[in-house]
Amino acid sequence: MKSDRPQISIIIPTQRRFVGLETAIRSVFRQIKTDFSVLEMVVVDNDLFPSARDVVERLGGAAPLLITYVHEPTPGVASARNAAMAVARGAWIAFLDDDEEAGPDWLAPLMAVQAMFEADVVFGPVRGRVSDHVSAHKAYLEWFFSRIGPGEAEVLDRHYGCGNSLIRRSALPHQTAPFSMARNQMGGEDDVLFAEMQAQGVRFAWAPEAWVWEDPPAERLTLSYTLSRSFSFGQGHGAAAWAASDWPALARWMIIGLGQGCVNTALAAALALAGSPQAIFKLDLAVRGFGKTFWWWPFRKGFYGQSV
Repeated sequence: MKSDRPQISIIIPTQRRFVGLETAIRSVFRQIKTDFSVLEMVVVDNDLFPSARDVVERLGGAAPLLITYVHEPTPGVASARNAAMAVARGAWIAFLDDDEEAGPDWLAPLMAVQAMFEADVVFGPVRGRVSDHVSAHKAYLEWFFSRIGPGEAEVLDRHYGCGNSLIRRSALPHQTAPFSMARNQMGGEDDVLFAEMQAQGVRFAWAPEAWVWEDPPAERLTLSYTLSRSFSFGQGHGAAAWAASDWPALARWMIIGLGQGCVNTALAAALALAGSPQAIFKLDLAVRGFGKTFWWWPFRKGFYGQSV
């Protein structure tokens, strides 16, 4: 039965990843312990042309829930997420990315943990999945594209990214356009949002059973991409402090980042000389640290906002 008044809106942003999008959508169809009558799905296509419409229409005909297609040609991750939020009708918003495949028992644990802790946002783990054809740095790449959290369900004192999350709509600072357009190209729009929500006292929780696979596209399975993204992740701390005009926090992150960058660079060099595969993990931590220090505009990198 397709609901006219959904309780939960599942949002999937996409841009020219037709196979990944179909995998993500079909994984929602396979959910167990789920009442589809209280769900809807919103797929937002961030291509210049409505290239994903055919995929959504083909799958939507026999779907167990209502699927709404949204075309948002303005390029950028915040543009896409806000466009979906503007049409989503649920009191709860669940985010799934177009390179993720939800496990069959994904949504129910998110909802159960939310009820257990009366949480405003619930995060679940992500398991990076890299093809066996990739041999160089495979363990690092799988770690990079994974999200590892506590082994048990619990309240968190930190937040994670938007992919694989459940959010109480009424807890958002803006219910239809909550994502910062200042982070539209570089990403981290979710970090800015969750940092603002945390400052307002919302409750975060972790659902260890609500896991998804992440299948990164081939062009992302390079050190050039991952280390650039790690640098950008580090920049999110300084950018969030700047946006909040929290100057003590900004200074603290810049000092911490410089220390982390220098120490981990030295460790990475020593491990590399010893031939240890752990060197790349330390190098990743080093660039994350330097990102905290060099967070401002000349050093920012763009990963989104490209028209395809």
